This record gives sequence, structure tokens and C-alpha cells, in this order.
Amino acid sequence: MFMKKKFKYTDEPMGEIKIIEDFLPPPEELVFKEDNTKVTIALSHHSIKFFKNQAKKHNTQYQKMIRNLLNEYVARHQD
Repeated sequence: MFMKKKFKYTDEPMGEIKIIEDFLPPPEELVFKEDNTKVTIALSHHSIKFFKNQAKKHNTQYQKMIRNLLNEYVARHQD
């Protein structure tokens, strides 16, 4: 959406200005590369159909959804 309201800028005092340090990570730290291992697994047709439908609704990959589900399970059940 485009802003339709026009702003009129004036040369008025803005008050105290505080400069903050750059807190954003550099781009190379935003690339999340996980150490993955490929496996072959047989899943039920019903399960795959479910994940494919959900992936389509949420505009993502069904394999990624299954991987995230397994990762979440592991995170909650680790000692």
C-alpha cells in the first residue's frame, strides 16, 4: 500500500537526538545453514497428504514442515 497522506516538513527543532549503535547482525550471520542428514523414510499416504495440503495453505514446503515438527519434538524431549 502506498501512503496517500502528504507530509510537510519544517525546519523546527526536533528535541534531543540519541544515536544508537547498530544492533543488527551482518548479512552473513542471517544465513541459517543447518547440518542436515538425508534419510529415506516411508510415511503413510494420509500423513503426506496432510502435510502437502498444509504446506500449500501456508506457502511452504511439506518436507520443511515435517523436519520442523521432528526438531520441535526432539527439543521438547531431550534430557
